[in-house]
Amino acid sequence: MFELIPYQKFRDTPKVRFFDITISNSNARDLVFHDGPAVSPNNSLKGNWQFYLHPKQEDNLLALSGGRTFYLVNFDWEYPFHIVRLEMGGDILRIPPGTFHRSVSDLDGSLVLNQAIRKAEAKLENEFRVYDSGEIPQLLWVTSKTAPPPKLHGFERAELRAA
Repeated sequence: MFELIPYQKFRDTPKVRFFDITISNSNARDLVFHDGPAVSPNNSLKGNWQFYLHPKQEDNLLALSGGRTFYLVNFDWEYPFHIVRLEMGGDILRIPPGTFHRSVSDLDGSLVLNQAIRKAEAKLENEFRVYDSGEIPQLLWVTSKTAPPPKLHGFERAELRAA
């Protein structure tokens, strides 16, 4: 299943903080910038949610600025639908291969670093395909309002900050 990974803080000095955010075996770095409120991937022309799914890549996502909410679906999990909140200074979100995922950034946007682990046979054209939930009945149903609600993770921190 997905995992929220804490990372090591080395130390704080006045106005400076040092962290080790290393993901073992990472062999790719992706930097994803959302300028203002953005959805990735965008909805289909019919308004259906669309998702990425990486068959041979594990994502390890860290919010460097702003915040982003991830929608994860994996039919092999005991509970298939989860919504995970990432905020700057929070944990690293590990998304295993074969997991449908999409993200929505905050109103002010976000910057996320992905320390991916790509298998040698991974090809970018296969790893970054977009899947339309309207064409996958089980995916459409599990994300519908009539399905059991998703499990929420990481929202406690946002609620504490707002209080």
